[in-house]
Order: sequence, then structure tokens, then C-alpha cells
Amino acid sequence: MNVSKLWSRKLRDLTTCCRRAERYQNATYKSAVCTDFTKPLEIVDDGKTFDPSTLGKHEVSVAIKACGINYADILQCKGLYQEAASPPFVPGMEISGEVLAVGGQVKTVKINDKVFGVLKSGGGFSEHTVIPEMALKKLPNTVSFEVAASSVINYGTSRMALEKANLQKGETLFVTGAAGSTGLSAVDIGSQLGATVIGSCSSQSKAEVIKSKGASHVIDYSTEDVPARLKELTNGKGPNVVYDTVGGDLFLTCLKSLAHEGRILTIGYTSGKIPSIPANLVLLKSCSVMGVYWGDYSRKNYPLFSKSVDDCIKAISDGENSPHIGTVLPLSQINEAFKIIVKRQNIGKVVISMD
Repeated sequence: MNVSKLWSRKLRDLTTCCRRAERYQNATYKSAVCTDFTKPLEIVDDGKTFDPSTLGKHEVSVAIKACGINYADILQCKGLYQEAASPPFVPGMEISGEVLAVGGQVKTVKINDKVFGVLKSGGGFSEHTVIPEMALKKLPNTVSFEVAASSVINYGTSRMALEKANLQKGETLFVTGAAGSTGLSAVDIGSQLGATVIGSCSSQSKAEVIKSKGASHVIDYSTEDVPARLKELTNGKGPNVVYDTVGGDLFLTCLKSLAHEGRILTIGYTSGKIPSIPANLVLLKSCSVMGVYWGDYSRKNYPLFSKSVDDCIKAISDGENSPHIGTVLPLSQINEAFKIIVKRQNIGKVVISMD
């Protein structure tokens, strides 16, 4: 590229930057705010404008386009999540959007880039956020904002968990709560790894989606005896790996049904009950109980965390995995979106779209 073309491009980029800064300098942004653990979220426009000059040297200003809802967001807004937040705060961890401005030493993204990321301290249910460069990655052109905001936490968690459990081709994987976004991601990845996948849910409509992601069998726990069906479907051996998102009594049922030298993954507790684990069962079955708190790896093993994000978005971009988005709602309907998940009416991910 000759010098005149290089300076022409730099001038064009600078002009775009100035126009974008001017456009957003006087803009205000709406956010969904948790003001009290006992009340619905409030949609607030506090009238404050963002000044790009206030960015830290490694910070990025992002216009959020979509934010996926995770069960952790709901727990946090009830004051029940393990990482507590004090009202008022803006929840939301899983975002995608467009870069508006960058700090002076940001290297990996630039203005106008489409990006996605995970906000450990929340702030995603808003039209704008400021996020450390380290927490953002570029979004492939083949992946939409909604898909990006419905993928990273679910597929990152499931990929890391099933690798940790060393799920092998030909083994049997049982996924509880398989119609939820995290459960469906485990079904999707498990079937891709060559396992025989058994899912569980509470309705025929959910069962059809679970099968579409690769499950060979689905147990309807509202009408069927789960231990008996697991025994029948595994020829009396039990599943080699259990991926449990429900907790409570179902976790204990799964532990009792586990195959010899099986592995059970505890991912979450959508039942609202955290089970106590009888150590004698772990002994008698020579099995392993594994916890996977995926988000904490961003602090304690960032290279592994980052790799899981890269692997998951590449698999989605290449068409190897495909997140199921059940519902997309605007920010103004975020409380209705939370209710869909609490009442277990969702199939796959519920996403808030800022557009």
C-alpha cells in the first residue's frame, strides 16, 4: 500500500471515530436495574452521557446488541448467587455488540468491530457498557449477535465439563434439565463426541428439540420413573457420565443410577435445592463427583477459560454446534423473560435484544 493510500485510510478511520464519538457523546442509555432483591427489575434511563475520553487505557466502550439470560442472573437478582451484588446494580453477563470507542492501549479490537464477551461483574442488560479488552473477542461474520449472546456460557461450560469428565465415544451421557440452554449444549456436544445421549425433560415439545440436538432417548420425568428408565436404556449398567443442572433429589437419583467408575458433573441447581452427597455412594461405585464453575476459570486459569471460549465460537461458526434460541424479547420485557425461565417454560436460550 502506498503512502497516500495509507494516510487516506487513517484519515477515514479518524473521521469515523470522531463521528461515532460525536454521535454517542450526547446519547443516554437504558438499563435494567435491580433496585431491590424482592422487586422486579426497573428500566432506567438516568440521563447520563458517556464520554469516550474517560476510558481506561485497556477499556472498550460497547453498544450492546444482545444479552443472553442465564439462571445465575435470576439468582443474583434474588440475592442468592454465590457472587453477591448489592442493589442497585445492572445484571447480565453474556453480551454481544459493537465497539464504539477504545482506550489508548487497546490492541485486539477497534471501533466498529463486532464483539462478544462475558461480564463477570454484570452490566449486560443495558444498551451500553465499558468492558476490559481482555474480556472481549471479535465476533465472526457468520455468527449473529443473538447467537453469540446465547452461546458462550452454555457451550463453554459444557465443553469444559465434558472434557473434564473425559467423555468417550460409545459411553452413555445422561443430561438432566436437557431442554434448558445449558442442557441442550451438553446434548449437542455429547452427541458430537460420539456418546449415546439420554436427556430428561417434562414435555413432548421439549423432547422433540432435545432429540433434534442428537439425543437418542428422552425421559419424561413428569410421567416416567427415571431410575427404572435409566436402567432399561443402559442394560442395567447406568450412565457413564451424568451432566446435572437441576440438583436436589434428582442429583441423588442420578448418583445412585451411575455406572461403576462413572462421573457425575454438578453444573447448577435450578431446582432451588443444593444436594448433600452421601460419601458411601461415591465409595461403593468408585465414582467421581466433579464441579464445574466455568466463570471462575477467567480468574484462576484464564488460558483454559479463553481456549474454551475460542473453541465454542469456532464450533458454532463452523456449524459443528448450533445453539437453540427459544425466545427473543426487548429490554422492556426483561421481567417477562425472567418469568419464562423461572416457570421452566423456555426451550433453549432466552435472549434480550437491544434492537
